[in-house]
Amino acid sequence: MNIPASNKPRVVIIGGGFAGLALAKKLKNKNVQVVLLDKHNYHTFQPLLYQVATGGLEAGSIAYPIRKVIQEYPDFYFRLTAIKEIDTIEKKVISEIGDLHYDYLVIATGSKTNYFGNKEIERNAMSMKTIPQSLNIRSLILENFEQAVLQREDSEKRLLMNFVLVGAGPTGVELAGALAEMKKAILQKDYPDLDISKMEINLIQSGDRILNTMSEKSSAASEAFLTGLGVKVWKNVRVTNYDGRTVTTNSDVTFETATVIWTAGVQGAAIRGLKAEALLEKVERIKVNEFNQVKGYEDIFAIGDIALMETPDYPLGHPMMAQPAIQQGQLLGDNLIRLIGGRIMSPFQYHDKGSMATIGRNLAVVDLPKYHFNGIFAWFVWMFVHLFSLIGFKNKAVVFMNWVYNYIRFDREGRLIVRPYKKRSFTTFTSDEI
Repeated sequence: MNIPASNKPRVVIIGGGFAGLALAKKLKNKNVQVVLLDKHNYHTFQPLLYQVATGGLEAGSIAYPIRKVIQEYPDFYFRLTAIKEIDTIEKKVISEIGDLHYDYLVIATGSKTNYFGNKEIERNAMSMKTIPQSLNIRSLILENFEQAVLQREDSEKRLLMNFVLVGAGPTGVELAGALAEMKKAILQKDYPDLDISKMEINLIQSGDRILNTMSEKSSAASEAFLTGLGVKVWKNVRVTNYDGRTVTTNSDVTFETATVIWTAGVQGAAIRGLKAEALLEKVERIKVNEFNQVKGYEDIFAIGDIALMETPDYPLGHPMMAQPAIQQGQLLGDNLIRLIGGRIMSPFQYHDKGSMATIGRNLAVVDLPKYHFNGIFAWFVWMFVHLFSLIGFKNKAVVFMNWVYNYIRFDREGRLIVRPYKKRSFTTFTSDEI
């Protein structure tokens, strides 16, 4: 990898997400050499991926170059590569561009979509964990309508204009709301030769309420908001298969659709090489102690979504969200310096700052530790928090100006099919792929 030798301890970080960057920032100007590895050269602000998918924002406004983050950090190096395996005996990372020795290794690979072993759903549904995936969804949504205007049969038009979202967590709820707003204010103007009123947005949840990680008050309010926007919410319905045209469920309900977007679950993006007892197979998360040390190792750590830290308050691990990842990364930065200096590390304690979700224009729900509120004030709080959390002044300014423009004009300018995405499973599509 062409990393210069150093007499300082080498810390290798795998992953430039929220956890990895929080750790990198903490290690600035410390007596260590840091090497950050990632398969992308940018950090993605994942909470706003749904706005890229629905044309509200361009991809560049929620991405930030990793090299720009660390360009003024002494003895910091970034390499663009995918990791194949970890050799814990030789203490090296094996990647596509070569091997690299570590003194301390931090795994911050995040999460990926969990299809719960259903290969046909995985093959035919869309997921939304990365910017390329969001751009694919945006292209497919718009291509569906371009195809629909060519259809003479109403059944084929309905197939193309029926959207099924599986999973009613924050991502599914926010995406459903954004699609509903497109239906209400944009698509009818873009496609006057289509009866947009026949467009359906179906949100499916296997449990008895949507946003089940938030309060019951927020859950009920978000469902009322979605229903008011015309979204059909299906609860206690579990999707069992999708063949590219028909969605089957555990009940008598079926859906005919050309588009299924799967937001029903995530699992850790694990790396080969760790002991079997360090990995919880069902969710592919790495077991760690209260210092984020991987169980069975003293020099390997895991933080963020990939880390499973069992505590009395979180017996199944902390929520796979940005705040736990950031807090773990920040504390581990301090703990690594303590460990190198022969001092005692501090245990991790998660400080829950609350959770929130936006449903649409002037509609959001916010849960704080002591308060729960919804509506327009919650919407402004949601916007402020997300703007503040973006990396880089330019990204903040671009996103803010886009939001102001979209609010005033009730429009989404990013309705561009820049990179066509064609699904093989639908007969009117070609077999071309990205």
